[in-house]
Amino acid sequence: MKRLHPHVLPCALASALAAMFAIPALASDRIAPARETIHAVLTAPPMVPAPLTRKTPAHVVVDLEMIEKDMRMADGVTYNFWTFGGTVPGSFIRVRKGDTVEFKLKNRHDSHMSHNIDLHAVTGQGGGAEATFTLPGHETQFTFKALNPGLYIYHCAMAPVGMHIANGMYGLILVEPEEGLPPVDKEFYVVQGDFYTEGAYGEPGLQPFSLEKAIDEHPTYVVFNGSVDALQGDNALTAKAGETIRMFVGNGGPNLVSSFHVIGEIFDKVYTEGGSKYQENVQTTLIPAGGSAMVEFKADVPGNFVLVDHSIFRTFHKGSLGILKVEGEKNPSIYTGQQHDIEYPEAKPADKK
Repeated sequence: MKRLHPHVLPCALASALAAMFAIPALASDRIAPARETIHAVLTAPPMVPAPLTRKTPAHVVVDLEMIEKDMRMADGVTYNFWTFGGTVPGSFIRVRKGDTVEFKLKNRHDSHMSHNIDLHAVTGQGGGAEATFTLPGHETQFTFKALNPGLYIYHCAMAPVGMHIANGMYGLILVEPEEGLPPVDKEFYVVQGDFYTEGAYGEPGLQPFSLEKAIDEHPTYVVFNGSVDALQGDNALTAKAGETIRMFVGNGGPNLVSSFHVIGEIFDKVYTEGGSKYQENVQTTLIPAGGSAMVEFKADVPGNFVLVDHSIFRTFHKGSLGILKVEGEKNPSIYTGQQHDIEYPEAKPADKK
């Protein structure tokens, strides 16, 4: 199949979606702003903005730019990603329940496509998509009240929606509860995504998007944070033995469900599907496409702990593998490591009668 180049994609699709979301009047009505105005700190993965310490709602301004750029998918392999903030996943957004969020969305001048955003944290038509149809070189804006605490996916919802998501247009927004989250020592941002290239896994060069593979749900790559090895080597997550860890884990999809597991750890708490209730002592948690989970655990002992999608062929053949490197003193009361490696006597065959 020839590359599905953005210049030849029918603009009618974008226009049709805009018309579908159209409402009779522009948003002249305004949500009354909270007393304090704050410009949100946005972070690139795997980092997370600092926990919020304020006790009252604020007027929070989020300024996010959409960027189309070639980036590494694997060694020798590049891909034209469509991004929020220049990374996959997009910038992490952290607000508080009750905040009034003024959302400014820019589409960089050299983009080939129109984009928008659907934030699953938004109560309103299209999750903001109808208000943010954004042409290249333009900025759109809407305002919403953060009504429900939780961890939410956001993604582009411009037609063809699946293609925009498959090219990397997703991220996470956290709406903290009024009382905040329990303190931990480290927080990390990890999102799984499935990618569909015309070339086979590892085939070098700039790889075009394959619509056929995407429709058939046969991904070439399944990765954490946008590329093979994104959380390995010098990019591994790091912690010290004894520290408590919270991972904000999302699944951009567009198609696959993630079976998220950290080899050698048990999750003390899992806030399933990013909600307010948690399950305790969990080994593996399912994260649907377009969904999330918060997982918490204590790094009791040092070692390299492997993040995987436990649909395990994806891990070892498509790229969904990351490392949490924990340093510190060994604790043999919890884990000894190998204690011996010896031959054991072979059983003698029974005497035949």
